Amino acid sequence: MQGLHLTGDLFDCSCTSALLTDLERLSTLCRDATVAAGLTIVDEKYHVFPDFNGQPGGITGAVLLAESHLAVHTWPERRGVTLDVYVCNFTDDNGGKAQQLFDELMLAFRPASQVVNRINRGDLAASTQSVAAEASNQAPGGGAGSNELIFDWLNANAGYGFTARQRLQTIESPYQRVEVYDTPQFGKLFRLDGRLMTSEKEEFFYHECMTHPALLTHPNPQSVLVIGGGDGGSSEEIFKHPSVRRIVMAELDAAVIDVARTHLGEIHKGALDDPRLEIRIGDGFEYVKNTNEKFDVIVLDITDPDTPAFHLYSEDFFRMCRDRLNPGGMLTLHLGTPVYAPETVRKNAANLRKVFRQVHPLALFIPLYGSLWCLGVASDSANPRLMTAEAISARLRERRIGGLSYYNAELHAGLFALPTFVKALTEPSEAPARLAA
Repeated sequence: MQGLHLTGDLFDCSCTSALLTDLERLSTLCRDATVAAGLTIVDEKYHVFPDFNGQPGGITGAVLLAESHLAVHTWPERRGVTLDVYVCNFTDDNGGKAQQLFDELMLAFRPASQVVNRINRGDLAASTQSVAAEASNQAPGGGAGSNELIFDWLNANAGYGFTARQRLQTIESPYQRVEVYDTPQFGKLFRLDGRLMTSEKEEFFYHECMTHPALLTHPNPQSVLVIGGGDGGSSEEIFKHPSVRRIVMAELDAAVIDVARTHLGEIHKGALDDPRLEIRIGDGFEYVKNTNEKFDVIVLDITDPDTPAFHLYSEDFFRMCRDRLNPGGMLTLHLGTPVYAPETVRKNAANLRKVFRQVHPLALFIPLYGSLWCLGVASDSANPRLMTAEAISARLRERRIGGLSYYNAELHAGLFALPTFVKALTEPSEAPARLAA
């Protein structure tokens, strides 16, 4: 019969464990989500599996609908869930209700990754197209089919996501899960351990703002250290400055470089193979700790502050970076989202101010990250806020920098004009006496 059929395999769910093992919690969720979607419950049946090896068993449930059914099974030992929602569209179009129910359950289970299939049943042409699309969208080694939802959490209470036409590659490296997707919204999209990192069609928002405000403040940047940045986007922007003779990229994971070379050419535009770039595979913390080289600019193009890279946002690491800067040098980095993680932004700004005499946060909306986002420029002497639009415009002309999609001379000052609540998070709270000697 004609209808919409949605199936999902959910992995590494971060919901409370009780939702996977407690009959009352799970049945209430299914019942409430079904009613909220405007679907009609006829009957429901659940079976709780017995404990196995001291671990709670999963639950299988079915909700019989006047429109068809909802089926769910939990795998607590794997923190996994399978979902199956089907509605008949023969007399009325119930597709929107089915999608609402499916999305509500996805949000409740909070999977780190998932495989989602959307099938238009009863329409021979649509069904044929669906099968063909799934056959052509299989990633090497058995990747996901079409219409996979790529979901990310902003904090414990909010999240957002994008659909993917195809999973292009998945690598389980010694350090993290590395994934690349083809998406209708942003083209090729790259994520690490389920966290969105960069994409072809909006990378310019943050790569330009992470690099050019500092590099254009510097009168003659020649050497740059990039910690992370394995996608090559920040290095591509840095190489637009003709005075730059050398970039050292300290990237933890060789798999990120390999994936970028294979799939992310529109982001790095060949920068990863520029002879001026030296790639050092290994821990950025250890590289900064052990190197004697000094740089004009250091760019921390690393994962978010609430990931395993948190130690790269510490006061100790900032102090080591300060020691690796030439006179007039600058550090530029992510601070986090002031909307969904204000305490992270506050802590990062405070740690910077314990080390550097000049700390200048900037803010912009980043589409891939789903939020207003803070970056920062820190130095002992350089102040990007003193650069006028005329001065920035002159340096852009002198350096023949073009091809910018976000940053410009007039925008420069605007990036540092912060909303009042962001200023409150990032303003100095410590006396100058705490600055390093």
